[in-house]
Amino acid sequence: MTPDARWTVPTSGRPLGSPSARPSASSSGVPIAPADWQPCPDAYKAVFPKPPQNVSFSCATVKVPRDWDNPKGSDTFDIALVRGRSTTQRDRVGSLFINPGGPGASGFDYAVYRSVYLPAEVVRRFDVIGFDPRGIGRSSPVKCFSDADLDANFGIDPDPVSDAQFQQSVALTRRLAQSCGDKYGDALRHFSTEQAARDMDALRAAVGEEKLTYLGYSYGTLLGAVYAQLFPKNVRALVLDGAVDPTLSTQDSAEKQAAGFELAFTNFTNWCRDNAPSCPIGPDARAVVTKAITDARTAPVKGRDGRTATAGWVFTAVVSSLYSESSWRTLAQAMQDLRSGKPDKMFVLADSYAERDPSGKYNNMFDANAAVGCTDSDDTPTVEQARALQAQWRQKYPLFGGSLALNLICAQWPGKRDPYPTGAATGSAPIVVIGTLGDPATPYEQAPALAKMLGVGTLVTWKGEGHTAYPKTGCIIDAVDRYLIDLRVPPANLTCDK
Repeated sequence: MTPDARWTVPTSGRPLGSPSARPSASSSGVPIAPADWQPCPDAYKAVFPKPPQNVSFSCATVKVPRDWDNPKGSDTFDIALVRGRSTTQRDRVGSLFINPGGPGASGFDYAVYRSVYLPAEVVRRFDVIGFDPRGIGRSSPVKCFSDADLDANFGIDPDPVSDAQFQQSVALTRRLAQSCGDKYGDALRHFSTEQAARDMDALRAAVGEEKLTYLGYSYGTLLGAVYAQLFPKNVRALVLDGAVDPTLSTQDSAEKQAAGFELAFTNFTNWCRDNAPSCPIGPDARAVVTKAITDARTAPVKGRDGRTATAGWVFTAVVSSLYSESSWRTLAQAMQDLRSGKPDKMFVLADSYAERDPSGKYNNMFDANAAVGCTDSDDTPTVEQARALQAQWRQKYPLFGGSLALNLICAQWPGKRDPYPTGAATGSAPIVVIGTLGDPATPYEQAPALAKMLGVGTLVTWKGEGHTAYPKTGCIIDAVDRYLIDLRVPPANLTCDK
């Protein structure tokens, strides 16, 4: 890839989007059958209440080896893909692969959404390709947590102080971890990020692209970074938004996230102080939220459906609201209602994060999140180390430190570990890395660190709030669109104001 050069996918004399006559090979050397696209007009139903206008959807399933380290000797996983194509498509550049992060979020559903809500020029120039990575959603999903255990996990005290409370958390997370070990055994190691990155190269081959164009958010930046290290010559354009620094230890990553959420919450409380008409819990929103969590430990209120608003659920609602500045007003009202004994708005926020439906059913997002995250990590603090960190971090990050110190599921994970590589993407085309100054989930300093690690990264900074930046503001939109379409790399260290 070179700046200002326009690249188009070779069609080999076949109609646009139709499979080639014989299998192609991913860079791992494994024959991959071409994606057999079939119309799937109902793909919108998990995302929109009615069919979106001016976009058609096709679906395919691609089989990949379960174990890329032994591809010929392993069984296969089914990877579900969806392709959104504008009915006004013109001057097609190729396929834009997309991943929303997690790990555990559905790339299939997200691509359906982004087929409508990406900038119009991008949608007109690319097929938008989404896929559920292995173990997630429609792609041979890993499912080992019961709905009851997930309710208990989200509802339990997020920062247990007494030894009895702490041991309750240890026992619950041990049960969650062991349920996956009992069901999947040694196969748990197959859900690693490196295995998924190798899948992505197989998908690139299956859709007939010589090089990959990719938009990854949050954990999707880690997936993209690992891809670039493994297959640098196959990179056309990668946008990594909400960057994860792969070189951080598990402990350092968790502490940075604690600091990130604490900063985002402080920004929320400052907004409350300065916007009293929009924030009924001002001027000291921190005191109100802290009291709400404390009160929920001893006297939780019940919602209209009988659910108990425990400290864990209140904490989850706060976490959920900090991913987007647009949710701040909702959080303020939810906390005001909670003070009046009405937790229903709080439960709406919490359930949106937990992906819990009104009937109390969960998808497999958090099963997959644990399976991927724990498999990726071989340096997780032990239960005893986590207990010590909890007290230290609670002092440094009062609302979030104690909770984020407790990665108790991975501390007790039964599966073998498969850490991802951390190094330069030598030989890759330039990669755009985006960081947001007020990002709670992937704190900003990880973006310059990722750009530096890759060696070919170009950093773009947004002076905004919330998790990820594209396509939220005009400066970011213009920089990313020009890069994706025309391969015009943004100026070094471009900074975009609100």
